[in-house]
Amino acid sequence: MHHAFRHRPPLTRRALVAIAVDLALALAAQHAWADCFDDAGAYQRVNPMVLRAIAWQESHNRPNATHLNANGSLDYGVVQINSIHLRDLARYHIDRDALMQPCKNVYIAAWHLRGKMDKYGNTWAAIGAYHSETPAERDLYARHIAAILAGWHQLRQPEHIAQK
Repeated sequence: MHHAFRHRPPLTRRALVAIAVDLALALAAQHAWADCFDDAGAYQRVNPMVLRAIAWQESHNRPNATHLNANGSLDYGVVQINSIHLRDLARYHIDRDALMQPCKNVYIAAWHLRGKMDKYGNTWAAIGAYHSETPAERDLYARHIAAILAGWHQLRQPEHIAQK
């Protein structure tokens, strides 16, 4: 196999090197983006796995996702920050363009979730309120996030269930 590689033209070697460099950069960027969840979670004192589950629920981790809602508002980025927050975010010099930057989007999601936790405590209601404060929608959303976390084996079973 090594012998066959030696007979390939130099352009192929350069192409392989370019592919390897591109792959390394992509993996490094993915790792850096993944660190945003941990860093944002630590900064706002929210669970980074909950932030990851929200990103999966909202966009399946697509950083360029946008969504037009029935009420005319828009959701932006990996964790789908709603345009209704733009007025509050403008005080921090955050605009629509910033919402499309994956790491900033995750930090803003952590900020939003922290606000709900300040209101509801460290509860499923706070996690559901990330999406909506309407009780039925809030509770359904919390169940979706719980299901994602359970699928990732991130929820502990109560001891009386685990012992059976």
